[in-house]
Amino acid sequence: MTDVFIYDAVRTPRGKARPDGGLAGLSPQELVRQQAAALAARCGDIAATPEALILGCVTQAGAQGGHIALVSKLHAGLPDQTAAHSINNYCASGLSAIGQAVAKVASGEATHILAGGVESMSASQFLGDRASFYTNDELPPRARFVPPVLGADRLAHAEGITRAELDAVALASQQKAAATENDAALQASRIATGALTGEECIRPQTSAESLAAAPAAFGELQAQYAGALEGETFEPLHSIAHAPPICDGAGLALVGGEGLGIAPRARVIAFAESGGDPAASLTAGFAAMDKVLTRAGLTLDDMDRIEFMEAFAVTIAKFLRDRDADPAQVNVSGGHLAKGHPMGASGAILTSTLLDALDACGGRYGLVVLTGAMGVGAAMVIERVA
Repeated sequence: MTDVFIYDAVRTPRGKARPDGGLAGLSPQELVRQQAAALAARCGDIAATPEALILGCVTQAGAQGGHIALVSKLHAGLPDQTAAHSINNYCASGLSAIGQAVAKVASGEATHILAGGVESMSASQFLGDRASFYTNDELPPRARFVPPVLGADRLAHAEGITRAELDAVALASQQKAAATENDAALQASRIATGALTGEECIRPQTSAESLAAAPAAFGELQAQYAGALEGETFEPLHSIAHAPPICDGAGLALVGGEGLGIAPRARVIAFAESGGDPAASLTAGFAAMDKVLTRAGLTLDDMDRIEFMEAFAVTIAKFLRDRDADPAQVNVSGGHLAKGHPMGASGAILTSTLLDALDACGGRYGLVVLTGAMGVGAAMVIERVA
């Protein structure tokens, strides 16, 4: 198996998913095209002639339907010979796309691939594909769909995580995001897209007092999904401020083997995916993390920077409570609670963010972890190429 490298990875700023949002006027394929163009400008012709384009996208309906990777390939003017693959692995989709590219290159099936994700939540709303799975009460209770935010409240209850702990991580995310928004090194791979030059969802006015006063927002879902919960009830804790903002965004990485004629930014040490208990919902990312660290022969102590997806406040609170990681090395430029979660794009965006964070600190090893609803998780360890 050949060594696999990430030659570069870029991302959009995240725009609010509403009609006047900074990216709402751009189609999903245009978000991808601008990232592909940025990679071509940064890496040269090799990025303009990939053997495949692999895109993660969750809501593949409406503006994102019709095989979004193929639509994006055509819109971006990539070669006719470029294969196109659209995948959906819920919130891990963007990282799963990169993982598929890594596997193809490692096996010798391809020499270089563009991989990442896109989600225009202003164009294709959450659950907008109207899958029967979301409302199918004929399934066994454990197999029924539970909305991620309801899973977050359920997980907080099961883990004994308090509202004060949720407040603390939400405040830290906002503070770090606001403090680093104009840090050139940490935003080196963030590409101005359309008219949007910076993150649109950060709430710098957030305070401990405002978080403590925010009411729990999702308690009514327990009655709506009572069958899936099998009668279980629990105190709702997450407010709007403890949930990642709904937003638009895209990210794209150039993945390849040796000998492309340009310098890579990082070598992929290991990639892993994992399923998980659907009732525990947002915990599969932890399983994927453990698996990838074992494959890499490394520990959290070896990581110089970690991008751990803030899939609601409970996940990052659990990670920081249960795992031996230095908080100062985790989500150093803020996370999803501050910047938002463009679902299918998040894995690619966090990969790009991790590369910038490693470059900024001169670190060696980095870890990115994605976790999603119903037992979906992915993780990757990379080594910066100095």
